[in-house]
Amino acid sequence: MQQIATSNAASLFMTSSSDDPLVPSAGNPYDVIWPRGSRHQSSTDVVMQQEELERLHPASYAWALSCCRRDRSEAEEVLQDVYVKILEGKARFDGRSSLKTWLFAVIRRTAASRARRRSVRDLLLAKWAREQVVVRQVEYSDVAAILLTALQNLARRQREVLELVFYHDLTIEEAAIALNLSIGSARVHYQRGKKQLLAQLNGKLDR
Repeated sequence: MQQIATSNAASLFMTSSSDDPLVPSAGNPYDVIWPRGSRHQSSTDVVMQQEELERLHPASYAWALSCCRRDRSEAEEVLQDVYVKILEGKARFDGRSSLKTWLFAVIRRTAASRARRRSVRDLLLAKWAREQVVVRQVEYSDVAAILLTALQNLARRQREVLELVFYHDLTIEEAAIALNLSIGSARVHYQRGKKQLLAQLNGKLDR
């Protein structure tokens, strides 16, 4: 279900031909949220909500831009996440406020959550690298560049597992599912990959 939802939601954001940062990308996201012919279409309330969400799409994109400090790419990612939440039923309109108020709150919370995860990930990654290697007058940006290079030198499965865990906030169990591996194999790749990564970092930074 996650793969289907993500694939569908990704189609919401085709490249826009407009240079206006407030113009959302092309496409109709609401056929994705409630596919044509689905059982949801029989509900008058749901159809009305669908139409209202479609009407709100330009404003939603503008609000997402505001929540993402005018970063168009991040705003589109946030809006995609919001539509996936609605598609999967993780965000449900309860009628206690206007649909616009509810939708904007979901967008704000989603943007804030992504920002927190990104900040925590970057801090943890930097902390992990600094704690386990001898860094001699090397700036964080240098460490990050060296780390990315070191990742590329790992065996494919080790690199894939570490990238999913470090950069995409997946657990080892979720990475195993994404890569079609057993949990045991994913754990082995993770541990071996970390060991190889540490060896490379020690070699590059301890000079």
